[in-house]
Amino acid sequence: MKEEKEELEEQEAIEEVEFKEQVISIRRVAKVVTGGKNLSFSVLVAVGDGRGRVGIGKGKAREVPQAIKKAVENAKKNLIKVPIHKDTIPHYVVGHYGAGLVVLRPASKGTGVIAGGAVRAIVSLAGIKDILTKSIGSNNPYSMANATMEALKQLKSPEEVAEMRGKKVEELLS
Repeated sequence: MKEEKEELEEQEAIEEVEFKEQVISIRRVAKVVTGGKNLSFSVLVAVGDGRGRVGIGKGKAREVPQAIKKAVENAKKNLIKVPIHKDTIPHYVVGHYGAGLVVLRPASKGTGVIAGGAVRAIVSLAGIKDILTKSIGSNNPYSMANATMEALKQLKSPEEVAEMRGKKVEELLS
């Protein structure tokens, strides 16, 4: 019983190490009260393993390191699986969130990550090496990050598309 518990703890520790994190935005926010202003920090963080799992999270605390820690914990709870096909995404996709709109397009090998700000951080952490992106509308990091996640959630792997259409993967890719 104890050995199984120790093994589970070791696996969790290994899982913790494999995630990379990147701070997308740090904002100083204030709550106005009768005695003045209570200052705190709001942080947006992206977390990914470089192999198709990525998530974003928000954290808020009076100190920046505590806010980052909360944001990372929140991001790990919101992980999604992204289908990656030959170091890029399988198909064109558009993500909306608020006033933000993000267009993600597959790119040929060697193109690199053509993206900026929050979009670049998220797709890099997901393990996508070649992609073309365009952000339209709001450039607020929260809107861009959420729009990117919405777009990534819409992606379907070639296997899923083939199954939906009742065809073989080779028929789709030819």
